[in-house]
Amino acid sequence: MNPGFAYPNELETQWTLFIVLYPYITGLVAGAFIVSSLYHVFDIKALKPVARMSLITALAFLLVAPLTLLLHLGQPLRGIYIFITPQFRSAMAGFGFIWMFYLILVLAETWLVFRRDIVAYVKSTQGIKKAFYSALALGVYDLSERSLYIDKKLIKILAAAGIPSAALLHGYVGFIFGAIKANPWWSSPLMPLIFLLSAIVSGIALLIVIYVVISKIRKQPVDHACVDTMVQWLAGFLVVDLAFEGLEVISMLYESEDSWEIISLLITQKLRVSFLMVQLGFGSLLPLIVLLAAHSVRLRAGTRTAISFGGAFMILMGVLAMRWNVVIGGQLFSKSLAGLLSYTPPLMGQEGVLAAASFLALPLAILAALFYVLPPWKEVVEGEAQPAIAARQRRRFG
Repeated sequence: MNPGFAYPNELETQWTLFIVLYPYITGLVAGAFIVSSLYHVFDIKALKPVARMSLITALAFLLVAPLTLLLHLGQPLRGIYIFITPQFRSAMAGFGFIWMFYLILVLAETWLVFRRDIVAYVKSTQGIKKAFYSALALGVYDLSERSLYIDKKLIKILAAAGIPSAALLHGYVGFIFGAIKANPWWSSPLMPLIFLLSAIVSGIALLIVIYVVISKIRKQPVDHACVDTMVQWLAGFLVVDLAFEGLEVISMLYESEDSWEIISLLITQKLRVSFLMVQLGFGSLLPLIVLLAAHSVRLRAGTRTAISFGGAFMILMGVLAMRWNVVIGGQLFSKSLAGLLSYTPPLMGQEGVLAAASFLALPLAILAALFYVLPPWKEVVEGEAQPAIAARQRRRFG
């Protein structure tokens, strides 16, 4: 901290690592769901190998999204009061209702997409597994042509409704920061759009990483056309995202208000590594250049996919750095705009680095469990479930 420039109530950073993870995880949800909708709504056939996987990925991360806020609270059980005593004029309280609506929508679409598989498992399993899948079936076992046609129509409607809902879910997070007029680093009308675009970018990048890793674990060939299609969408959204992020900083520079002096110091000093090097360099410009170059020259499909995997992983790191720079960066200058503060997250503790890393692994554990219960890589029809399960058991146990 620069001496003499901070008031006593400015010495403590109130929003720490869990609040950094909150917009990061919700962004992964929105981005993953968008990929599913690109297949179900816009019928982009190349995305079929990841369409069901993207839906389950969105569900796994969506289940974890509110936990970051609850664990950040001193009294997590008080979170239920958002629903018991709603305050519709509160932007922060609105997240509970937005999250609940989106969760119902994703659960409904996931059930419809996997309903045929669930019914097939009910008819081919015994004991506890049969009871489990029977509960998932919700008493609906009709697999007639008309029933499956209705399912398909409902899936398309829910997927279409999910696109603006995903935009609302994460655009709302950007609105929370952008609406804080007293903080010049946050107060920007572009903030909701930047958050939404970076969310889509991170979600697509996450699916590329998960799809390639799962294919290698299962020892199945990677659908290179699918990866190439995801990279095309990823690069497109990343270019637009970078354009708006650049416009935000340029507009601050052009207006040159009283706050620009401290913001310029924030960017060039406190956030020099996380903003300039990690977010813009390592996490945005470098992977964009690498991805565009890899898909502009003739390379083996496997080499191109490996480069896409590396670029996607770098983008995930860049978006995480962006969340850090927004949440933590906005708290690193004094309210008097006269000096900069410092924040180093503790290794241990309730919101330390280890706790945050462990929490970030939680949705991946949930995702692994969902993959086990409802494998998304093969659509099972009646009569195929038992051979598929037997083959999977033979591979697992040798």
